[in-house]
Amino acid sequence: MPPLDTSPSLSVWRMLLALAVVFVFLATTGWTTIRHQSTPGETRESTLAAWAHGRVGHRPLPDATAPARTIAAFFASLSPAQRIRLADRYPLVVGNLNGVPVTLRYHANHVSLAHALDAERGRVDDPRLNADGLHEARRRVDRFRSLMRPGRQILAFDPTGTGRTAEVLGDLERTRRVSVIVPGVDTNLLTFQKTARMYSAPAGMATSLYAAEHRADPGARTAVIAWADYTAPVGVGIDAAIGRLAENGAVRLVDLTGALPGDAPVSLFCHSYGSVLCGVAASRLPARVTDVVVAGSPGMRAERAADLATPARIWAMRDSGDWIADVPHVEVGGVGHGADPVAPEFGARLLSAAGASGHAGYFEPGTGSLANFAAIGVGAYGELTCAAADSACRRGISGAEAA
Repeated sequence: MPPLDTSPSLSVWRMLLALAVVFVFLATTGWTTIRHQSTPGETRESTLAAWAHGRVGHRPLPDATAPARTIAAFFASLSPAQRIRLADRYPLVVGNLNGVPVTLRYHANHVSLAHALDAERGRVDDPRLNADGLHEARRRVDRFRSLMRPGRQILAFDPTGTGRTAEVLGDLERTRRVSVIVPGVDTNLLTFQKTARMYSAPAGMATSLYAAEHRADPGARTAVIAWADYTAPVGVGIDAAIGRLAENGAVRLVDLTGALPGDAPVSLFCHSYGSVLCGVAASRLPARVTDVVVAGSPGMRAERAADLATPARIWAMRDSGDWIADVPHVEVGGVGHGADPVAPEFGARLLSAAGASGHAGYFEPGTGSLANFAAIGVGAYGELTCAAADSACRRGISGAEAA
């Protein structure tokens, strides 16, 4: 009998085949594919083009790609009336520009939502739309109306294509701690919030975490950001298996965390493909990001936590019933996302996910996973429940080991 071929090339092909089989399996049992059409009307690109030629009095407007500190200095030099005029004239720019005062961004995004709602209402009455297009238009009208409700603080909004948005719970300018939720596959404007399975959507995740943080420490001043301000993969396909969209999103996440007002510590809560994005961003995150928590992770595009090259603490959890465990935690030729963050050899601090019930249940009220998120969000590290019976995950954190 001839010896088995154990050459590297055969191993690579076997690994790629395994990945393909798993992705097909997950496409039929886990992630879903959602397709959307672009909507007509003003886009951020067209507004950016107008902004590039705009002026305040005799002063040109700053480059929209300028550092946040440059943008902040420019807006600080304007009168309140001038700021509002800019937000009303260029809402899709001002509402998404890091360095702009957050309350002005909320105002600009409310204006953008009103414009998007008017444009979408026109599509609802368009006889050229097929049934799917009409259904999508109606859903978008409902989403825009919901985001415009009094009290909602929309930090980012772009209706182009499948759309992007971010929402703040709490007072971001006066908070003592900030939590940022980074969601995964199939995140867009229409899936930003859900009625059924609400805690599997970014808005519901943020609502749940914000409430849990205040249960953990009723006196805490916290803010939670539901950050769906990147283009996520749609369904299970090549975009979900490679890092291109994570790399693009990482730039946006680094920019966001570097431009947040104040100096409050920031914790990232990264779910599913969002953990890939957080892994790619890790080495560029500002020092105020103290904790990166991944749940249901397919990998962070690193073989060890130390390879992420960040001083932030790296935490990982996975529920025993989460199907993401079936994804091969490898990276071959750019396909796959590397080692399993809950493997002991990866070196993350391992947290209990008791009660999470599968891949989408980590933010469900009453779960051990949510309690752990909240403890990190308020800095109560002594209250954490590690994955093992001992307190290994709290090792080296002042005041937490003996708790």
